[in-house]
Amino acid sequence: MIMRIRGVVLPERAERTFWVDGERLRTEPPAGAAAKRVETVVDGGWLLPGLVDVHTHPGAESPDDAFDEALLRQHLSEHRDAGVLLVRTPGTAERMPGWVDTETALPRVRSAGQWLATPGRFFPGAGRDIGEDGLAAAAVEEATAASGWCKVIGDWRWDEPAVPLDVLTATVDAVHAVGGRVAVHCQTSEGSRNAVLAGADSLEHGMHLDPELLDLMAGQGTAYVPTLSAFAGSAEVWRGRESSARRSNWLDGWQGMIDNVRLAHEAGVTVLAGTDTFPCGTVASESQWLLRAGMPAEEALGAASWTARDWLGLPGLVDGAPADLVAYDQDPVAEPAALGQPMRVILRGRIVR
Repeated sequence: MIMRIRGVVLPERAERTFWVDGERLRTEPPAGAAAKRVETVVDGGWLLPGLVDVHTHPGAESPDDAFDEALLRQHLSEHRDAGVLLVRTPGTAERMPGWVDTETALPRVRSAGQWLATPGRFFPGAGRDIGEDGLAAAAVEEATAASGWCKVIGDWRWDEPAVPLDVLTATVDAVHAVGGRVAVHCQTSEGSRNAVLAGADSLEHGMHLDPELLDLMAGQGTAYVPTLSAFAGSAEVWRGRESSARRSNWLDGWQGMIDNVRLAHEAGVTVLAGTDTFPCGTVASESQWLLRAGMPAEEALGAASWTARDWLGLPGLVDGAPADLVAYDQDPVAEPAALGQPMRVILRGRIVR
């Protein structure tokens, strides 16, 4: 069977018709005998490239949990069923099993291998512990063993020093030299600054990021992944606590993350949607947080779809592109809540919902 899909493509807002030939989208109808095997599976509505969560950790729900392949399948299935057809996993307790890259029923995965943590800068025993003098070599190993990405824990405690700038710069340079990319966890001012100055490819969280650095981020292509939904639930908890330096630091960082979403977008920084939370399959909520933080509706949606796919090296809905798409009966730009309720999900040319 060849599937026919018609609808209004976002972000172009043009009505188009596609045919799914195997795992690829085609913009020309099939000819000859194949034309008799066409079945219309979407006829109207709005079409998006598959959704993307660029910061998710399937396979374990706590740093204290052992990596579980059965749970990995469950988490990836939750993403898929919500229309999330591409994920980036910036760090896990173990490297992704080989079947992840060949499992056609689950989302495409861009793995960053194991978390890379220098002494005292991560949950004990989680990820890969490495000394500062070995960080660059370990980062190259993880990037080349994974999907070209690695993840460095750039800082940890709010009142303790971050990974030194020279160490982080050498690490980023080494990974870039082999064609890889570096994601950096940063929640302190020093950690965020060092990540930007080192030329990291993405800042994860970016708490206390100095907005004066946004122009540099835009110029060198450093993306901002604030993961607001992962922090939002803690905001009221921190507001309810007694005054302290730590409380003030956390709340200032939270407000800074929100403010920097709008400022980063205005500066031309690529802002992307990542959840860093459970259950999986909730990137629509992160997109709504980006909208509330000041991103225009279409860009907040793109941060969880076409913008993120392009950033990870996959095309949108064009001829020859992977047949990964979601269809909606409402315009998710005008009705952001609709993003979490796709009427049709197609992955690798197969209907999964």
